[in-house]
Amino acid sequence: MIALDRRGNGTEALWTLTIDRTDKANALRRDMLQEILTIFEAAAAEQIGGLILTGAGTVFSAGADLDQAKVGLATDQIWERVSARLASLDCMTIAALNGTLAGGAFGMALACDLRISVPSAKFFYPVMQLGFAPQPSDPQRMTALIGPSKTRLILMASERIDAATALDWGLIDRITEPDSLLPTAHAWIEPTLAAPLEIRRKIKRMCP
Repeated sequence: MIALDRRGNGTEALWTLTIDRTDKANALRRDMLQEILTIFEAAAAEQIGGLILTGAGTVFSAGADLDQAKVGLATDQIWERVSARLASLDCMTIAALNGTLAGGAFGMALACDLRISVPSAKFFYPVMQLGFAPQPSDPQRMTALIGPSKTRLILMASERIDAATALDWGLIDRITEPDSLLPTAHAWIEPTLAAPLEIRRKIKRMCP
């Protein structure tokens, strides 16, 4: 369900985490979120240089597994723990969005330093329709990127936007074709991998 590719060692290491549950649109179960959190903890402990998040198939993630959402996953604190741990990493983090991003999966993308998307991706967070509130940090991080009004459009009006709109609003940083998605993410991360740990840590903290 969660695949991890490791390249390099120590502070020059680049990890790529892939959500791989294509039969369920990469919907996340609690055990998957716990595994992701464990990987983030290991990344912090090993002081890796870069982390890329992506998905298998044509959807990044549909958010919470619906069956588990109905019995508590939608409001479980693990979502917040996952996004908070990701946001606190000293390495460069990139969400390489191979397709649609929905619901609780937004937390991980918003917690990354940069976001890149394929042209076909759609972005929506229908928590109000489902009777849930978003995880606490998501509206704050989304507002920092796109402003309060556009955040309300997504969270309160349940607006579904395409990749071009997401780029125009500042929700993502670039659109690229699927075969260029990971190569572009790698190119963005290479300068960070080559930098001394203290320098990249200092620069990242200067850009909250």
